[in-house]
Amino acid sequence: MDLHTDLTIGEYFDRKVAEQPGHEFVVYPDRDLRWTYAEFDERVTNLAKGLLAIGLRKGDHLGIWARNVPDWLTFAFATAKIGVVLVTVNPVYKSHELAYVIKQSDMKALVVIDSFRDVDYIRIVRELVPESQTQERGRMSSEEFPRLKSLIYMGPEKHRGFYSMPELLILGEHADDGLYAEAREGQHADDVINMQYTSGTTGFPKGVMLTNRNILNNGFYIGERQKLTSADRVCLPVPYFHCFGIVLGVLAVLTHAATVVGVEQFDPLMVLAAVQKERATALYGVPTMFIAELAHPMFDVFDLTSMRTGIMAGSPCPIETMRQVIDRMHASEMTICYGLTEASPVFTQTTTDDTLERKCETVGRKHDQVEVRVVDPETGEDCLPGVQGELLCRGYNIMKGYYNMPEATATAVDKDGWLHSGDLGTVDEDGYYRVTGRIKDMIIRGGENIYPREIEEFLYTMPGVKDVQVVGVPDEKYGEVVGAFVMRADGSDIAEGDVQEYCRARIARYKAPKHVFFVDEFPMTASGKIQKYKLREMAKETLGISTTLFADGGGDDDDGCLVRGTGGAA
Repeated sequence: MDLHTDLTIGEYFDRKVAEQPGHEFVVYPDRDLRWTYAEFDERVTNLAKGLLAIGLRKGDHLGIWARNVPDWLTFAFATAKIGVVLVTVNPVYKSHELAYVIKQSDMKALVVIDSFRDVDYIRIVRELVPESQTQERGRMSSEEFPRLKSLIYMGPEKHRGFYSMPELLILGEHADDGLYAEAREGQHADDVINMQYTSGTTGFPKGVMLTNRNILNNGFYIGERQKLTSADRVCLPVPYFHCFGIVLGVLAVLTHAATVVGVEQFDPLMVLAAVQKERATALYGVPTMFIAELAHPMFDVFDLTSMRTGIMAGSPCPIETMRQVIDRMHASEMTICYGLTEASPVFTQTTTDDTLERKCETVGRKHDQVEVRVVDPETGEDCLPGVQGELLCRGYNIMKGYYNMPEATATAVDKDGWLHSGDLGTVDEDGYYRVTGRIKDMIIRGGENIYPREIEEFLYTMPGVKDVQVVGVPDEKYGEVVGAFVMRADGSDIAEGDVQEYCRARIARYKAPKHVFFVDEFPMTASGKIQKYKLREMAKETLGISTTLFADGGGDDDDGCLVRGTGGAA
């Protein structure tokens, strides 16, 4: 069976515009902004021509540093049309991380908004590129970033040294069509079109090079598992800079001629309002987002009966949360995904009709057109059903490599084309995969292997526990012991001794948490991934442990993956 498409994203988008020009493609209910496929295409084409007018060409790298504002999508499709590589920058980055990405990615142009949370983007860019205050736009010569030539402000305001969005659109409207026509020629499905930076706990972030073929087809198969059609309206409060937003979200929508319902940044009230106002049929999020929506005091005010499906990913889903999503949010066909940015990103997913247990205890079956194996990390031999090993994937979806990092690429993707996930898992006789942990996330207590997912799932059964994350905590006697970070349910006053007693009475004593920490929230990446390495640091600081008694499991804060070290359904 052939792949869904061999077209580029630009060519594919053109086809969808021709098929249904008047159908809504992008909607932002809080702004009352509505773009049909044809209206969005006109804006995209003018921006593409504007980018060509200021010197961008096929293969150049354009960075975008912004929250989910509408024109984030305009830049994504404009660059795709002319073969410019979109480098997505985490919106919570600060100056050190931004400087690294600009330099490592060989960025030629950078697009920014004004600010996000406590990060003032314009000020940071001014500090990093002081030349922007004095030099001609488009011809900037930065001592620190010699490849960076253009700065773009994604808004109408004028900032010295920056092109504004209206200026680029006007340039595009009056540009010669010849340059645009030339840029549209000679592109290929295997061209790199998107770069996303993964950031582990150790080492430098790596730019994952993804092609048209990678992410366009992955978006299609993700949408297929949700049974998306042109009647679907998909609410996306997850970040576009991450595969969750742009591939699972926008490209799944595009390939099924559906509609994006955009939310600029996660707020449970805004999400509930968007679903009701736009009669959204699908909703995306990490479990903590769904938990926050369900727990909102105004939840019952909203009519969510339009809901049918969506995706929950990023960390394990407590079975009670999934039950409420199905019963109270009406999303009876919610799906679970697992993957890594390096795999474009999804390679296993549940289906709309899978059982509640399979949606909470597994990450589904493998996608079409990819191969998945569970292998012994020591021998490389395939594991029998139910036997834990490392999850590997091979197929159309595997990245082209890490930008300018051949050694790291060779470590991640072996000579036979298998991507090594670094995640531990099993597969059962029916082909359902489970993620049991990260190879370096396993807790080894006095020689006993302990998998955090198992204890997390158990603790979800304890009355008074709203959410929980389990990590290894250094211990002089055992090397490592179990530490549990617990969010109490509303009205609960459970204490450390209660948690320990509940565990010791019901699971093997060595698995019971020696340390219990009560928190109001978990440290997270901008994509909603819980940063377990920060929890370990918090435990060490609280307990006054000054030395590292065990090897820290890298990769837990990796924005480039849907599950890392959480052990279980993404």
